[in-house]
Amino acid sequence: MNDDLLQAVPVFIYLGVILQRTTLSTELLETMAGLFGGRAGGLGISSIVLGVLLAPTTGVVGATVLTIGLLTLPSMLAAGYDRRFACGIVCCAGTLGTIIPPSIILIMLSGQMRLAARDVAAPGGGTISVNFLQIFLGALLPVAILLVSYLLYALVTAYVAPRVAPAMPAAQRPHLTLRRVLVSLVLPLGLIALMLASILSGKLYTVEAAAIGAIAITIYTLCRGELSWQRLGETAREVMRLSAVVFTLMMGATTFTLVFRIMGGDAVIGRLLAQVPGGLQGATLLVLALSLGLCLLLDALEILLVMVPLTMPTLLGLGGDPVWLAIMFAITIQSGFMMPPSGFAVCFLRSVAPAEVKTHEIYAGVAPLLAIQVLVLALLWAFPTLATWLPRAVYGP
Repeated sequence: MNDDLLQAVPVFIYLGVILQRTTLSTELLETMAGLFGGRAGGLGISSIVLGVLLAPTTGVVGATVLTIGLLTLPSMLAAGYDRRFACGIVCCAGTLGTIIPPSIILIMLSGQMRLAARDVAAPGGGTISVNFLQIFLGALLPVAILLVSYLLYALVTAYVAPRVAPAMPAAQRPHLTLRRVLVSLVLPLGLIALMLASILSGKLYTVEAAAIGAIAITIYTLCRGELSWQRLGETAREVMRLSAVVFTLMMGATTFTLVFRIMGGDAVIGRLLAQVPGGLQGATLLVLALSLGLCLLLDALEILLVMVPLTMPTLLGLGGDPVWLAIMFAITIQSGFMMPPSGFAVCFLRSVAPAEVKTHEIYAGVAPLLAIQVLVLALLWAFPTLATWLPRAVYGP
């Protein structure tokens, strides 16, 4: 628990709660609907962009899916979108918080990877080192490929089959002004981009950047009259509850791992992974497959707090690159949350979707997006430099 980076977790949670308790998210969606709604697939693109905005401020996939589902799914269905397509877009947008830096999941993952690498010797001798900036940088290119793939899927589907994602009727599109675009779209997206740029450039530590963002959004919502003292108190209590959940999970999982190691369990896992056919590749595939299966039962935090400490030391000892392993792990569990029958994104969307939306339609909607996830994972598997090139260019080999 002695990690300064963990101070950023409650601050990012605060940012997410503020976005959910004010009209900022709604206004952002309405503004994007005005900009893109006149085009086929415009609302789907707007939903993905909303997921990008919410991604760095949440560590709970279910909460993001609920928020995006309540905000965007009714709008897409009212515009005549195919139910399967709309559900798939909401599920993929809701899982982006797992992989877009500086998300809470990547912060926690980087801390666990650093601990895993601390006591492991490289195959040729020497030490293995990794920090959160390397993992943030390593995530940028794979995440960009994934986002572009999502957007291309929405655009191509709308172009090939306009009935699946029709343009929003002119009467339903909000009237836009330059001021509204600047305030509702440019300002919040610019704040997230500025936070990420300041962290990756080394100008600010993650905790400092998150705190400045939280102060800025608090002042902004106070000036708009949306954040009364009563609502601010409710927000603070909600942040305390969610932060308590995150840190209780962390302490519980860390205690479990400690006891497991005291009893020699990590040595057993290490021997088993070392005996898997295929060496590093075979052991990595096994760990990713187990993590994928756990996505049907657990949320991201529980999975990474249990799997990373127990399995990553062995993979690192076999010669695995820590940045590549971290990004493969993150995208794998993001894929698992969209996996039928009980992926978290599917289950939480089912809880807020209208009754006319059938469960099999949600499954059908996420199928092409799962195929995109598999293709990106295969690309990253075949070309590990997609994750390692940028960190090495900045920090050296």
